[in-house]
This record gives sequence, C-alpha cells and structure tokens, in this order.
Amino acid sequence: MNYSENIRLAIGGLVEHKIRSFLTMLGIIFGVASVIAMLSIGEGAKREAIAKYQDLGVNNIIIREKKLSDAELEETRAKFSQGLSLKDAEAILDIVPGVTKTASQAEINTEVKYTDKSVKSNIIGVTSNFLGMMNYKIKRGEFISDHHYNKKLKVCVLGAGVSNSLFGYDDPIGKMIKVEDQWLEVVGVLESKALFTETVGELAARDLNTDVYVPLSMFLSRFTRPHALTGQIQQITAQVDNSGKLMEASVLIDEILKRHHFNNSDYNIVIPFELLKQEEKERQIYNFLLGAIAAISLLVGGIGIMNIMLATVMERTREIGTRRAIGARKSDIMHQFVTEAVAISIVGGIIGVFLGVTLSLFVSLFTEVSTYIRPYSILIAFTFSVIVGISFGYLPAKNAANLNPVDSMRYE
Repeated sequence: MNYSENIRLAIGGLVEHKIRSFLTMLGIIFGVASVIAMLSIGEGAKREAIAKYQDLGVNNIIIREKKLSDAELEETRAKFSQGLSLKDAEAILDIVPGVTKTASQAEINTEVKYTDKSVKSNIIGVTSNFLGMMNYKIKRGEFISDHHYNKKLKVCVLGAGVSNSLFGYDDPIGKMIKVEDQWLEVVGVLESKALFTETVGELAARDLNTDVYVPLSMFLSRFTRPHALTGQIQQITAQVDNSGKLMEASVLIDEILKRHHFNNSDYNIVIPFELLKQEEKERQIYNFLLGAIAAISLLVGGIGIMNIMLATVMERTREIGTRRAIGARKSDIMHQFVTEAVAISIVGGIIGVFLGVTLSLFVSLFTEVSTYIRPYSILIAFTFSVIVGISFGYLPAKNAANLNPVDSMRYE
C-alpha cells in the first residue's frame, strides 16, 4: 500500500464519518486557534510597550519633578531647594560624560479653545531640541524652532488628539487657539502617539496625543506656574550617546542634583531603557504562560485523537485482519492509521489557523487590546498540531498493526 492510497483512505474516512471527525478535530482546532490568538496578543502588547518607551527615548534619562504635598513642598523650599531649574539642565550637560543633549520642559494642565470648542490639555513648554531627542514625528507644519524659542513667539504644536478634537478634518496650520488669556498660532501637528499608561517614578500616566507644545521661553514668561512652590521646570531629559552608559550617567546626575538641591529628594530619575527591559522580561513570562495554556489545549486535542483512533481500531478489527490475511504488512497498517490521525490534525490545524487569525482580528477591532500576527506563530501552531497527530496516532496504529490476523477475522 503506497502513501497516496493511505491518504485517499484517510480522507474517505473523514468524509464518511463527518460528525465524529469534526468532534475529534475540536481539540486541535481550539488548540491551534488559542496558540495563534495568544501569541498575537502577546506580540501586540510587546510592540505597544516598545513604541511607548521609544516615545520617551531609549537612550534618554528623564529627571522628573516629584509630586509633593503642600506641607512637603514648604519644607523642601525651606531647605533652600527651589526644585528643578534650567541651571540643573546646564550643569548636567556640562558635567556628565556621554550626555550629548538636554531638553527642559515645563507644564500646566488647562483648557485649549478654538471657536466654540474646548478640550483639556497639557501645555508643555519645550526647547527646540526636544523633537530630536524623542521619537516624535511631525505630521503637518513644523516643530518649535530656535527662532520661535529665541523670539519667545506665541506659537504651538498640537498633539494628534487635540488637533482632531478642535479641528476635525480641517487643516489647523495658521489657525489661532486660546490658552488661558493667550492666543497661540498653530505651526505644526504631531503624528498620533502610543498611550503612555505607566506611572513609574512620577512619570504620570497620560495620553501623549492631548499635549500642546509651546516655546519654553514664552511659556515661562506668559503662563503662571501650577503651584507657587513648584520648580521653574517639571522635567529634564538628558540624552546619552551610548545605552551602556545610562546607569553610570544616572548616578552622576543624581549626585549633581543632590548638591544643587541641598540633599532634598524633590525629583525622580527614570530610565526608559531599563523600564523597557523590565517589561520585556515580564512579557516573556506572560507569553510563556499563554503558550503553556494553548499547548494544554493541543494536548487535550491529541488525547481526543488517540481515543477516537483506538475506538476506530476496535471498530475495524475485522478489516485489519482481512488486510493482513491478503498480504498487508504491519508497516502498511501502521502507516494507514498514522496517516488518518495526521489527516485529522492537518484539517483541524487549517481550520484552527483561520479561527485563530479571525479571533485575533476581532480582539483588535472590538476591544482596546492590540494584536499582531507574526507568520512564525501560525507555523508553530500548525506544526505542533501535525506533531500531535503523529504522536497520539502512533499508539492506536501500533495496536492495529500488532493484531493477530486470525483472531481479527473472527472478531465480532
């Protein structure tokens, strides 16, 4: 008996017993589908995490003003610390080896208005090198330039969310928006950013698309600070030329700020690269657990195949005896039943692939969970289903091949 004959008989058996074959495949179908869906969810989460931290700059060190109560602020100011300042940023750039750029920013949270529309936003005063240090991209117009900064011009760059809320599909470039009692000209719009949803070291969770960027020089002269006791600026971002120097540079930055702030702990230092590595480790554990759950589903499917194939061997005992009597070898019987098990696994695997891809797309479309299907996840799931078919089909096939021809022909 050749392989083509085995395949023909296997397919014929599937077609002849449609319901039984489908029920046997269910374990494989759900196992393959769950492997693909879970791996796609894990990959989507990984890409979101990478995008999120890349927005902060993987070679950056972020020094963030610590949120303190009024009593703590008064105590800190009484100890001569005035909070983060532009002088701190200058000292970091001048003293710390490997730091090539620094970008200072100040912030207030207020309403932005255009005609009869308004939206809550973070107004962020920045220097001109801010864009080059972050993974931000301009969609329209330009970003804050040296000219805007030096002249203290009343201009702004809108986050994608603010632009959509105030202008919809209209081009906002050149339009005037009102922030508090200041009128600002829109000179640029940023592309949509990943949501930053972590709160680590006072790096507050927020939607980066709701930010509005203005020249820091204009911000400091036109806008009032959110609290009388807050520092001149709320954040300093220092860019290091080599990610291997991040920890060393952060220690030196901490020493500098301690001296400037008279040993007051009114700031936090955050390293996005370290956060990214930590999250990647957590994601690996998460993906392993998801894969283990999906593998159990495939294992259950394999047990289902083995049980049905054992029942099939009992059902076809006389047929096996007849085949052996007319010259079929043990290997022929083995190949026949293994082929049937593999056929069930392959058909179940194909259905499972389509179901898994569909589930991933539905999860992405109808929930806030991001998914990303990589070809290797489909290949892994399908290959595993075939291995399951071969592995769990072997025992029934061996039992069938070892049946005594004479006893089999007399079996009722």
